[in-house]
Amino acid sequence: MPILNVSRHERMKYGDIKLYAGTACPDLANRISAHMGLPLMDRDIIKFPNDNLFVKLHSSVRGQDCYVIQTTSTPVHRNLMELLILIQTLRLDSAARITAVIPYLCYARSDKKDQPRIPITARLVADMIEVAGADRYMTMDLHAGQIQGFFSIAGDVLTAFYILIDYLKAKRKTMKDPVVVTADLGFAKKARNYAVALDVPLAFIEKRRISNDSKAQALSVIGDVKDRDCIIVDDEVDTGGSVSQAVNLVRECGARNIYLVFVHPVFSCNAAEILAALPVTEFITTDTVPIPNEKVEKFNGRLTVLSVAPLIGEVIQRANEGRSVGELFNE
Repeated sequence: MPILNVSRHERMKYGDIKLYAGTACPDLANRISAHMGLPLMDRDIIKFPNDNLFVKLHSSVRGQDCYVIQTTSTPVHRNLMELLILIQTLRLDSAARITAVIPYLCYARSDKKDQPRIPITARLVADMIEVAGADRYMTMDLHAGQIQGFFSIAGDVLTAFYILIDYLKAKRKTMKDPVVVTADLGFAKKARNYAVALDVPLAFIEKRRISNDSKAQALSVIGDVKDRDCIIVDDEVDTGGSVSQAVNLVRECGARNIYLVFVHPVFSCNAAEILAALPVTEFITTDTVPIPNEKVEKFNGRLTVLSVAPLIGEVIQRANEGRSVGELFNE
């Protein structure tokens, strides 16, 4: 048969890169497209009056290497369904390989049964992505590393650490005795990486639940922040409650300028208003989640958004060519 005359390498090689995007993060998708010098492929995504979604591709993807760029922030269920339907549409059109590019993965905090009679929704989301037809996934800074184990397909879990740390290294020159502060002990290991990279001390925010009130928390700082510039780091900011407590506490303990650094700007409810009212010199985040202009304006120029598009674009290119992603980070 003719296939016998084709090498195993040739049989396993995927076709050209085809970039598709949902409606969740158009600016980030366009930045990835511009960085790679490749167009976003045309598709229709229509919402019917009954809230059902309809997807149609404008061209064939048979035998192609397809990447679906879709963050799953608010509106979570609309964005998640768009992702799943786009993946299935590509699968039914005979794409050679489909990679779900999810800068922010929804339900990442629902990663374990820490109460009776509750689901592990992060596992359900992983299962749905696989069943829809994804061959691989790509995401940024998972809230919990064990979520990688919920996927049976291969994936690249990227980090914005190197993007953020390069920016902070430049800022460090203007800081006075900086110290990295972790807003949560659960983030301590990653916070240590920031401290090591910047060659500065590390401090911790400790949260202690009071027995007679499960919601009340007493906070204390472990480490020296007095008369120092503080770099508070976290993976995401949702409602802003935890980081607000952290900012106010280090200020009470004598901190000078405060820089709040986080990867995912979820900004639920009135989080933007809460954060904007804090005594923070600069908020530093990324574009894994789009921030509406009306929320950006509340920060009065104190919000810096660094793009993850070059990183994602480079990883997509390497995945297509079968090259190492770890080489990007000297791993």
